[in-house]
Amino acid sequence: MSQVSRVSRAAQDAAPDEERDDAAGGGAKAELKAVQAALRAEHAAVYGYGVVGGRIGDGRRAEARTAYDAHRARRDELRRAVRELGGEPESSAAAYALPFPVPDAAAAARLAAELEERVAGVYADLVRAAGGARRGMAAESLREAAVRAARWRGGSVAFPGLAERSAASG
Repeated sequence: MSQVSRVSRAAQDAAPDEERDDAAGGGAKAELKAVQAALRAEHAAVYGYGVVGGRIGDGRRAEARTAYDAHRARRDELRRAVRELGGEPESSAAAYALPFPVPDAAAAARLAAELEERVAGVYADLVRAAGGARRGMAAESLREAAVRAARWRGGSVAFPGLAERSAASG
């Protein structure tokens, strides 16, 4: 696998269609795949927020730092969840290519919104695959990502984490 992964695709591609289909059937294997996908998305988000923090203006720097810390905490929580499910947590890539150039604060805010939207999508898949407390954590993570995306974007979508439904409703 290449040392460079795409931030814009890391979360989106975290769970291929066949894994999503498996997740619909339930089971520990599908849940582990969905947790690993969420972990990959959080790795990408942590990297992306490092870029956001370097470009965002002083007025939103605390917001970026709070989001960065939240994604680090979720990443660590997901590492533990993978181990609990009998898996080995996937490591982050050495670097991630950004979906677009981030030369200024406006682009940094767009990147933050993009990261949150993609993380929300992966958590929507985890909600479907998980049960019990892990499903609750995934739903909470989805909600948090949707709220952060709305703050960064300045508006919300009808179905956070469900891109195909959001596009159809707009």
